[in-house]
Amino acid sequence: MSSKSGGIRVAVIGAGMAGILAGIKLREAGLTDFRIYEKADRIGGTWRENSYPGLTCDVPSHAYTYSFEPNPDWSHHLPPGPEIQAYFERTMVKYGVDQHIAFNEEVVRCAFEDGRWQLETRSGTGDTADIVIAATGVLHHPSYPDIAGIDAFASDCFHSARWDHMVPLDGRRIGIIGNGSTGVQIVSALASRAARLKHFQRSAQWIMPTVNDPFTDEERAAFHADPLLLKSMQNDPAYLEVAWGWTEAIIDADSSTMVQTEAAARANLEANVSDPVLREKLRPNYRAGCKRLIHSPDYYQAIQHPNAELVTDGIECIEPKGVRTRDGTLHELDLIVFATGFDAHRFMRPMNVIGRGGVELSQAWAKRPAAYMAISIPDFPNLFMLNGPSGPVGNFSLIDIAERQWAYISHFIAMIASGRAREISASHAALEAYEQERIKAAQTTIWGSGCNSWYLDAEGVPSTWPWSYRHFAAEMAVPRMGAYELVSPDIGSMQ
Repeated sequence: MSSKSGGIRVAVIGAGMAGILAGIKLREAGLTDFRIYEKADRIGGTWRENSYPGLTCDVPSHAYTYSFEPNPDWSHHLPPGPEIQAYFERTMVKYGVDQHIAFNEEVVRCAFEDGRWQLETRSGTGDTADIVIAATGVLHHPSYPDIAGIDAFASDCFHSARWDHMVPLDGRRIGIIGNGSTGVQIVSALASRAARLKHFQRSAQWIMPTVNDPFTDEERAAFHADPLLLKSMQNDPAYLEVAWGWTEAIIDADSSTMVQTEAAARANLEANVSDPVLREKLRPNYRAGCKRLIHSPDYYQAIQHPNAELVTDGIECIEPKGVRTRDGTLHELDLIVFATGFDAHRFMRPMNVIGRGGVELSQAWAKRPAAYMAISIPDFPNLFMLNGPSGPVGNFSLIDIAERQWAYISHFIAMIASGRAREISASHAALEAYEQERIKAAQTTIWGSGCNSWYLDAEGVPSTWPWSYRHFAAEMAVPRMGAYELVSPDIGSMQ
């Protein structure tokens, strides 16, 4: 199974945050025979796809960096999208990963044949690899709402992840459909610029108060001068306690953290929305955390701007002149933006992935996407996922998640590279037990408490990690090899 260079060949699918991490770690391990396939013309994943006004990560800037590559130059306490994209681009070049990326090469087929993976891209490029790392991400397939007449609008209309920067914004009548983090950020950015801005809300959100002050020149100079200070910013105990503690609150709705969170969000609403009618429209009727918490320093101020209006009547249809709500009102608009998120359950699909014995991923995932520990799928040997199905997703850094997953996967890569194993994949029994335990736990979390969110799969089962972050960190420390089927180079299958 050796490649032409005498080692193993690795194919990485996707050049977002996780794909760049994979490239850096492969080079660090001395494995230089690899290719990263990127469907677009540049890296970045969700930070490339999204470029809307107001784009900001809700994880503190210094926590949203690779552990080995702190950034002293963040401009604000919460990182703006363009700075995140620039950070990944700089890091890619610094660590030599750019030499391994094939741009405009979308992998459309990936089949395990004769002990190796055969890849094919849309352009017809082929490759053969011993290991495939699926770093395809979660938030990159735009989800459009099911609204009658969605193609009937006569003026500008696009998804927030397909922002058309040629379209003027100032002095126009703008409608924002969707009020998750994206919709909230866009409203905050455009309320004062639009002639009239209408925010169409299906359900109110829990919005946590947050501060997004700029770092001063003196602070950034100190980060440059003192590596220990910069490292302490990355590992801020206060942030980690909040982030990790929040995951424990999710699995215990009556915890003190959950009580404090709901109290802080309610106080934010009460203190910052003066109109009692508007305040009640903005008051959620479900538990905090059932949907992803929103952190915003200024949404409540923006939605009270004289140019802004919150629309809570359901949408009947879209017409050439605007949006008609179920009360019969036609909201005339010049621009409609769908801030309606992504299909977070597609992962590698629509890529045609074929495992051992001709098993197709579409068959394996007929009921729901599933991977043992969010990383390995039975019958798909030597295919390992970063941020795969049932991985932790929430109000914390996915970079840290990916780094912990890579540490786990690196054990398998070392075994294959050294010849101790030829094929490694989770067993059917391990995945079945894991899924039974996961689903049982998920149904008792806050995500299963009755709201509709992108955390839920097609059957309404919460699809994300249902245990604490501390439990995740412990599981990622060392793989439980008894959960995996190994094929050795010499004696065939073994447990």
